[in-house]
Amino acid sequence: MKPFALLFLAAPGLLSVLTAAQPAPFNVVEATIPEIRAALEQKRLTSHELVTLYLARIGMYEDKLHCIITVNPNALKEADERDRERAAGRIRGPLHGIPIALKDNILTHDITTTGGALAFDGYLPPYDATLVKNLRDSGAIIIAKTGLSELANWVAGAPTPMPANYNAMRGFGYNPYDPRRDPRPGSDDGRPVLQTGGSSSGVGTAANFWPGNVGSETSGSILSPSNQNMLAAVKPTVGRISRYGVIPITADQDTAGPMAKTVTDAAIMLGALEGPAPDPNDPATKTCTPPPGRDYTKFLRPGGLKGARIGIPRAYFYERAKLPQRFGSPEPGTGGGRGGGGRGGNGDPLTPEQARAMTEAIDILKQQGAIIVDPVEIPSLATQDPDKNFALWGQCSGLNNTKGHDANCSVVLKYGMKRDFNAWLATLGPSAPVKTLTELREWNITHINSGAIRFGQSQLDISDEMDLNADRARYEHDRAKDLELAATNGIDAAMKANNLDALLFPGPSGAGIAAKPGYPTVIVPFAMVPNNANPPFPAGFDPKPAPFGVSFTGMSCSEPKLLELGYAFEQATKRRVPPAATP
Repeated sequence: MKPFALLFLAAPGLLSVLTAAQPAPFNVVEATIPEIRAALEQKRLTSHELVTLYLARIGMYEDKLHCIITVNPNALKEADERDRERAAGRIRGPLHGIPIALKDNILTHDITTTGGALAFDGYLPPYDATLVKNLRDSGAIIIAKTGLSELANWVAGAPTPMPANYNAMRGFGYNPYDPRRDPRPGSDDGRPVLQTGGSSSGVGTAANFWPGNVGSETSGSILSPSNQNMLAAVKPTVGRISRYGVIPITADQDTAGPMAKTVTDAAIMLGALEGPAPDPNDPATKTCTPPPGRDYTKFLRPGGLKGARIGIPRAYFYERAKLPQRFGSPEPGTGGGRGGGGRGGNGDPLTPEQARAMTEAIDILKQQGAIIVDPVEIPSLATQDPDKNFALWGQCSGLNNTKGHDANCSVVLKYGMKRDFNAWLATLGPSAPVKTLTELREWNITHINSGAIRFGQSQLDISDEMDLNADRARYEHDRAKDLELAATNGIDAAMKANNLDALLFPGPSGAGIAAKPGYPTVIVPFAMVPNNANPPFPAGFDPKPAPFGVSFTGMSCSEPKLLELGYAFEQATKRRVPPAATP
């Protein structure tokens, strides 16, 4: 079902909500999951009415935001079923009757899944992703599939990299905090003036189209869009949530995770997404043990910052780092793959406004009783040995890093994409629109005039040139180096040397270094800063401010502690403001 048809369908149900005999209609704007759950339990609201209200907002604002690829045509029917179950005394779980959106690379057997690629237009997969089953077992209604950077931004790199949150199915998505086109020459092709932050669009959650959405991240695409849309989110430890049924880049770094308006909502969703037992289809799900009842809300304590040791990794993430003098291709802190957005973490200093925001955040942490270790040295960024410096070891990306031109970058993503994408296609059986990565590339070439690969497909090209047998030794070497620089001599070394509970990063800037070992992060909304574009906007154009968050990162399976810290910071600040563009 296309978004433009929604207002007509939503109107009768909307009328019933507004004319119901109650003191005031339920307002979904900024409504949290606990507030929605209370309204349902107190019979002030039905799931049918709730879904209707969200569909009405989609009908009013989607044409401005372009954040949806498909709306579930059965959302109201599913809401009716949840209402019948509630009336019979059967409550499935913490999301019973509550709508949740999914990034459109997560398989649903009854809603088309495209990954944003034209080759998958109209495709109904033969099975649900494990995380979808878990959500439905918890009572959630899948209301829509969100926009994304096509195939999670592993389609086009250099020389014409695909802009974040563009896909051939829906075009560009827009940020509700400034939903206009970029007016600058060379960027006036429809891309947004304010970046949405990457391929797991948090736009619909920020605009109150639903209370939360599920994104996926390889290196930044939960954290960056959450940062840009003023959301709280959990980028989990790789394996905390099953990846079975999620279109992959590489199993080494891929994870799904919750995005919401509050840390509480993200914690509730995390428990619903995680399986009660390891998934036999994803061996990584043995990595972390769920808390009793998969209840992460018990870690949410307002006083959780008192006595917590939090490190400030100044060099490279807050301030320009002194790097070894060798030509290389250092990657941004959000790395390659599913990410992008924000300064800091790429060798560039923070803007003055971002720096002031982080100074204020650190002061608040101190006021709340946290022990701040400042600065904290990350050995792999402090070393002057160019072969052991994290900043000089990026991900191979685009035509600049084809075979023979990839000595100083990691092949993990381009190798993993061929290995894992082909394996994923095999799970689709005969229904798969294409059977291999090679077939997808060929299909794209023959459908250029239909809108496929507007920016080329250099990422797919450099992946498909990999030989999974002949190049395995190179991949294993690079994977080991990724872990050495990001974990052993990176996050692990910094945290262990200083006995830290977490590292504090500006915005999503720590995503890249945490992504390689698959470490978790909790991001919390905090500030609004100027949208300082380079090159600048034309005279007379007034860009709106951009959201800016703070991130707490830890080692494997440390989500409970990170949620505790993030929640305590959120309660001490409460800085999220809704976008004015979708009142």
